[in-house]
Amino acid sequence: MADQKVKHDEVIDQPTLRPRDRIVVTAREMFQQHGIKGVGVDAIAEAAHTNKMTLYRHFGSKDHLIVECMQKCVDEGSAWWCGLETDHPGDPRAQLRAWVEHGAAFLRSGERGCEMANAAVELADGDHPAKRVIEEAKKAHRDRLAELCKGAGLSRPELAADMLALLLEGAKISRQSEGLEGPSARFRRMADEIIVSFGGSLEG
Repeated sequence: MADQKVKHDEVIDQPTLRPRDRIVVTAREMFQQHGIKGVGVDAIAEAAHTNKMTLYRHFGSKDHLIVECMQKCVDEGSAWWCGLETDHPGDPRAQLRAWVEHGAAFLRSGERGCEMANAAVELADGDHPAKRVIEEAKKAHRDRLAELCKGAGLSRPELAADMLALLLEGAKISRQSEGLEGPSARFRRMADEIIVSFGGSLEG
């Protein structure tokens, strides 16, 4: 897809942010709206109320900007995991239930799908540096989920984690292709069935 020129009414208003942060916020939003390949640096700079020279001064290239956007997504995910532990200290079962609830809430609101998964599809060809960031983040998420399943007393926690992770990834795609009334609407119930099948409890 050719680079698009952003429409005037798509300019993203983030006047209080520093130019670097404003560029990242704007790029992430536009990548989600139009796709990474559908947005050029001119459009990003215009929407971020800056210019291409400033963008290149901070990031060097569009590829470096994409890496930074993916890293921001990773950082937000890590912060969420920390918050999960803070909200339910020493209670892996409650943390696992919260993971399921978080996934269900995302599916109700995430019309554009997973930011990293969408990027991975667009960057599938070639050796883009952002692919390593995405791969490492997905592996870290799966490993943390496996530890959570183990702490919650599930048998074969790694297999349980793989099934839960794949269920969520598939539900995200279903949400985009079939809408709220598709199979993704039953994500919570299917996740609960997986947890119970591995000997987990849904009780507090």
